[in-house]
Amino acid sequence: MANTLFIGKDLPDGLELAEALTASGRKVYGVARSESETMNFEAENIFTSTWNKSSAVSAHSLLIKAETKLEEINEVIFYFDTNYFCSKFELDKSEEIASAVDMMINGYLYATTELLKRIDQKKEKILVSFLLKEYPSKLEALSSKNTLSVPASGIVSAAQAAFISIAESFSTYISDRSYLSVLLAKCNQTNEIYKNEKLIGDWLSTNMVTVEAMKNPQTTKQASIWNKVGSKVQTGFSLFK
Repeated sequence: MANTLFIGKDLPDGLELAEALTASGRKVYGVARSESETMNFEAENIFTSTWNKSSAVSAHSLLIKAETKLEEINEVIFYFDTNYFCSKFELDKSEEIASAVDMMINGYLYATTELLKRIDQKKEKILVSFLLKEYPSKLEALSSKNTLSVPASGIVSAAQAAFISIAESFSTYISDRSYLSVLLAKCNQTNEIYKNEKLIGDWLSTNMVTVEAMKNPQTTKQASIWNKVGSKVQTGFSLFK
């Protein structure tokens, strides 16, 4: 079916979602947590390498490695699981800011920038999806009186907002690129499948096909809609922001 590059939740942490993608017939290239884990998944049609999230050169190298292994890339998924990052950056500590920014912001900036350059070089049909699993900030948790064991720290909440901005900015690039499609998807904490990454992956797999099968090129209006995970993909004006 499709060859998919999966960025944002290193394996094996993101394995459940990656396996849902391969179950739909895809080959998946992801990022491993460490060099020693890069060969652990090939039997499942999942291939990995490591990369330096603070380097544009490394982001470009990741794209080339994925293309070489898969022969071509038809789909790219950028995944931001806010709750996952909450466990890594529970407190706003000065000594963790640099690594937090690299992991949660710079990596996505470098990867999307290098990807767009590669897309424009090849000019081949491709779908880029941005999947956000939201998690409330401290203020939102207090306002909603929602008891959370680990509410999002300031740096994680800021990174979540940055991911939204990166995704929305990327969606505007389809305006003069008939070979590019974009899917934006959000899953908030009240969603019944929030904790089930297999079902999230199943939904994403199905709806990437829906977008890819559109007869006419996307408009910027269609590409910039944030779709609710579990619902039908919107193709007109946005009802979910």
